[in-house]
Amino acid sequence: MDPYLPDAAFAPKIAAQELILAELAEETIGYLRLEYIWGKIPYIGLIWLKPAHRGRGIGTAVLRFLENYLRERGCRFLLSSSQVNEPEPQAWHRAVGFRECGIIAGINDGGIGEVFFRKEL
Repeated sequence: MDPYLPDAAFAPKIAAQELILAELAEETIGYLRLEYIWGKIPYIGLIWLKPAHRGRGIGTAVLRFLENYLRERGCRFLLSSSQVNEPEPQAWHRAVGFRECGIIAGINDGGIGEVFFRKEL
């Protein structure tokens, strides 16, 4: 399901409460993978929805669930990112309250940079 995470890693991520599944009628339609930078800073490693379910507010609802979860655990902010050549994901980040906080040039395949976002909780 996630090209960056082996299938065998999904169960441990769920057990560690680092994977939020979006389900509809008992079907998984997407998920959010939570990571921690330096073991303590929450970071959205990936948020993904099946194309037929995009644009309906499901991703935003999953994000709100994560924000509440992190606030309850004392986190003050959340990080996320998008490749610099992905305007739609960048627009989504801004629309849900993230602000750009930096770019790492050339970090992805093909020398594509990554723009990072921060959201206060």
